[in-house]
Amino acid sequence: MTALIFFIFAGIAVFCGINLVAQTHPIASALSLIGVMGSLAILYLQLGGEFIAAAQMIVYAGAIVVLFVFVIMLLNAGVEEQTKGSQVALLVGVPGMLTGSVLMAWVVLRHSGTEKVAIGALPGHPVDVAQLLFHDFLLPFEITSVLILIAIMGAVVLASKPENPAGRDV
Repeated sequence: MTALIFFIFAGIAVFCGINLVAQTHPIASALSLIGVMGSLAILYLQLGGEFIAAAQMIVYAGAIVVLFVFVIMLLNAGVEEQTKGSQVALLVGVPGMLTGSVLMAWVVLRHSGTEKVAIGALPGHPVDVAQLLFHDFLLPFEITSVLILIAIMGAVVLASKPENPAGRDV
């Protein structure tokens, strides 16, 4: 039964991830991102990580996606223009992506050096996670939040139309 649940939600995550990239409207992409984050939370629950599943839903599927939707609405982004794409991307990118994917899968499957671990054998208690996040890795955590804030402010500045205070055409 657990394998069936895994394959169902892994399939939903993959489908929503492909839909996220394939959509032309940014709001539809944000909704697909919620599907990916929700599926990942279910997979975390299945692995015994209740805390990380709750954090996934609250922080990512909740706050981050709401922030993305807010920025999309603030920028008044419409439907993306479709182009034929670059021939160089098709000729170099697709074979390069396939080669890199096969190479990465081979390395992970053959040379990872990992062994099976029973569910719940590794520490993952919320107190341990909080200690790591807010004590040991506090600086990277705060730097990440500041970088996200700077990126949002940069998107707003780039998208804003310059006002012409004198009313003259430039």
